[in-house]
Amino acid sequence: MDFILLVINSFSLLMDPFNLTYVVLGFLVGTIFAAIPGLTATLAMALLLPLTYTLSVETALMACASIYMAGMCGGSITATTINIPGAPSSMMTALDGYPMQQQGKGALALGHAALGSMFGGAVGALLLIAVAPFVAELSLLVKTTGKFSLLAFAIIVVVIAQRGRIPQAGLAACIGLMLATVGLDAMEPITRFTYGDSNLTAGIALMPVIIGTFAIAEVLMQACSPSDDLAVKAAAEQVKIRRRDFIPPWSDIRKIGFKCYFKSCLIGYFVGTLPGAGGSMGSFLAYTEAVRTSDEPETFGKGNPKGIVASESANNAVCGGAMVPMLTFGIPGDPITAIMLGVLVINGVQPGPQLMTDQAGLIAPMLAALLFSAVVLIPLTLYLLGPYFIKMVTIRKDVLYAVIALLAIVGSFVATYSTFQMFMALAMGVLAFYLRRNGFPVITMLLGYILGPNLEEFLRRSLALSNGNPTTFVTNMDSLFFVLLTFVFIYFLVIRKPVQKTAASRSKS
Repeated sequence: MDFILLVINSFSLLMDPFNLTYVVLGFLVGTIFAAIPGLTATLAMALLLPLTYTLSVETALMACASIYMAGMCGGSITATTINIPGAPSSMMTALDGYPMQQQGKGALALGHAALGSMFGGAVGALLLIAVAPFVAELSLLVKTTGKFSLLAFAIIVVVIAQRGRIPQAGLAACIGLMLATVGLDAMEPITRFTYGDSNLTAGIALMPVIIGTFAIAEVLMQACSPSDDLAVKAAAEQVKIRRRDFIPPWSDIRKIGFKCYFKSCLIGYFVGTLPGAGGSMGSFLAYTEAVRTSDEPETFGKGNPKGIVASESANNAVCGGAMVPMLTFGIPGDPITAIMLGVLVINGVQPGPQLMTDQAGLIAPMLAALLFSAVVLIPLTLYLLGPYFIKMVTIRKDVLYAVIALLAIVGSFVATYSTFQMFMALAMGVLAFYLRRNGFPVITMLLGYILGPNLEEFLRRSLALSNGNPTTFVTNMDSLFFVLLTFVFIYFLVIRKPVQKTAASRSKS
């Protein structure tokens, strides 16, 4: 209850003109990046991360929260208007949003998307505010062996969640773990894998890894992709949106049903709590559930607003869910929370069970900004700027990505004031580009890099406490719980589904 009151009191801090300016600007930047195909809110946060050095921790986290919420809802703009999802989490939105656009109901589709996003973001934030303190108390029961098993569980789940790319995801995670071992040993004052280069004594900094993985790699990916500017501009010129058309009629909302809104919110929230699941999985599961329970499943994919609502409610509820493991265990739930974890670490704040009690004053404003962005900024921004959103896709890509490349290089230097780390950002960008071109999910590499030091530390501590006995990981109940949970996820995500598909194919033949 004390934490809830602290969040409520944090709205006064949010209303400070300086903080409010950064929250609003962060939301607008996140929306623009999410709406432009090829750009993401993750990229926006990676580019703006160096700016957080000049801000207080509270202001930086509030701006990050608004970018996060904007990134989830902004992708629905181009998904609806020109059938190009601006973000992966909006792929399901395009299935019904674009058919509505073709029927002349594009503004109405965007209105339904904004309303679903508002519901999802608000419910996810409220659940986070209500549940996070209790999760933090439970996390105090997790000891050293349990922490290792939890981190191993997180990495394994992220790897097996990459359907069809599990070997590539596993190798990428191993690369991240290897990068994390460069520099000083986690428990002894010796250097490792520096090859005599003093620049590597402190290891590879977090900022070059993030900027290289997302910003530099994205520029290289876009440079190698075929340009479709003419097709995009032609589609943009045909779209005409009026502000009054954005408001969904009450009859449509009643037909969709509040049950669909809340069910999709809950699905998105709980999917978000799974490390690495992300908005894409949340929106897919919610959309599938909406089709399964609908009386008219044949209308989905042809312009059914219920499909838009299910997808957008879920992927925005993911925001609140993904912050639960990030705040209480230091395990990011998706790429954006991985960068937010970097903001905390850079500012000397260590996520973990004690964070919600010892430093609740730093976290409460961020949660207030998350709720404010969902309830106020999503509908307000769409109503005021909706008719102009489509114009963003007509920006020349050569100019756009040249600016992004410049900002990325300058940002990596400003973050570390090291020319070596600036070139390391380039090297990480080339590595991430190569991995993406060959089907390797870079999020598993980033997660391996971020969790690697703690994973190694807890492993070595656990073995030291047990005199080198590896059975300590199954004799301690907290560790055994996560070991069993790991096998449960492996069964349902890797074993059971292929068995079902094989049986189905045999029955057809």
